Amino acid sequence: MLIAYDILWSIILSLVLYFFTGPSLIKPPRIREPAPHGRSIDLDNASRAVETVRVALEYIVVGPPIVHRGPAGDVHVDVPLMYHDFALDRVHFDPVMRCPSPKGRPARTWGVEVDVDSVRKVMEEILKEIRVIDATEFREPEDAWVVPLAWKHIIIAHIRVSSDGEELIPDYGLTEEVRRHVF
Repeated sequence: MLIAYDILWSIILSLVLYFFTGPSLIKPPRIREPAPHGRSIDLDNASRAVETVRVALEYIVVGPPIVHRGPAGDVHVDVPLMYHDFALDRVHFDPVMRCPSPKGRPARTWGVEVDVDSVRKVMEEILKEIRVIDATEFREPEDAWVVPLAWKHIIIAHIRVSSDGEELIPDYGLTEEVRRHVF
């Protein structure tokens, strides 16, 4: 019964998001053949990937902040970037400085109480200032382009896009983590 309710709720939410937030650039994961090693890549797809992220940026919203508490009492805050109920990437948030940390350097603090609502409000304001960097990286094992997002002068997130440059690729592990913390 609970599973049926979750499925029904997910369908309703998807329909509402579609009608009120525009077209979805996320499709179900495709089963892809492994790419032959050493194949050439089409650089036009790189610019298409950047443009796909640029179009999707206005539909990306801040997800619920996830507060991790370590065994030594350290606190680490991740804020997911959500697109049509899927997490694309996490932004490391520094609760002392009240701003994002650079990608690859999560802030760990001790003895700090984190107000999740204020973190969310700060990140919603920061999301308005995020811009797409006009560059990509290709990750061979994932067969995907990675487009960086920047705030001020630091990269705070990477958005994965399919190798053809047309579909956003969600972070399914992070999506499940968000759903565990919310529901």
